[in-house]
Amino acid sequence: MTDHVLTEIKDRILTITFNRPDKKNALTHAMYAKIADALEDAETNDDVRAVLFKSSAEAFTAGNDLIDFQQAGSHDGSEVSELPVARVLRAFVNAEKPYVAAVNGVAVGIGLTMLLHCDIVYVAEEATIQAPFVDLALVPEAASSMLLPRLTGHVKAAEIFMLGKKVGADEAVSIGLANGKCSQEDLLPTAEKAAAALASKAPQAIRMTKRLMRGDKEVLGAKMQEENIYFGQQLKSPEVMEAIMAFMQKRAPNFG
Repeated sequence: MTDHVLTEIKDRILTITFNRPDKKNALTHAMYAKIADALEDAETNDDVRAVLFKSSAEAFTAGNDLIDFQQAGSHDGSEVSELPVARVLRAFVNAEKPYVAAVNGVAVGIGLTMLLHCDIVYVAEEATIQAPFVDLALVPEAASSMLLPRLTGHVKAAEIFMLGKKVGADEAVSIGLANGKCSQEDLLPTAEKAAAALASKAPQAIRMTKRLMRGDKEVLGAKMQEENIYFGQQLKSPEVMEAIMAFMQKRAPNFG
């Protein structure tokens, strides 16, 4: 399944392409494993000075593959931390090289939370961003329960996380989730230009600047671990089972 994630290093840019168009780039454990390998290598690879996330389909990513992740329901919080997805989330928290994202369509769940770890983000005019964790009886991830309220304020973050509100391109720019919106034709060239500019700059200065802007990694890591514990507990809960069954049966969930 590794062809569902394409990686290429060229001109000191690591490009990671989500490539599962038939499933709107929903991410599986195998896909996360390849993403984690690429991100972990990038941090120590002198040939990489910037990372670009993009998609080969109309969707950026529909989030986690629910069937694939339902199989993780037997894991507790500590075991969840060893899953490939957790390796990716740790890579986000520990990243010192700049990340750029080109969001060309729907970005759901991890599709939103990863943007909080990107330094430059461009969205297509048609893009919609959503984090329906609570709708699936889950909780936020990747330290996003800290990062999103810090960016948008509590009430806007609550609207996105608790109500599952969809954020369009204009709003994404206005609340600081994206630098700008582009046409589909201009999206990738614009993101590539930004990645190339970052890759051309003094690498140590870029790393130090990102480190200073992001703040204490231990604080972010602790928040992520706290989220992992709650996420792991919910994965094996009756609430999640009901939410997934309702999703599959295209009905409203009944939480009693």
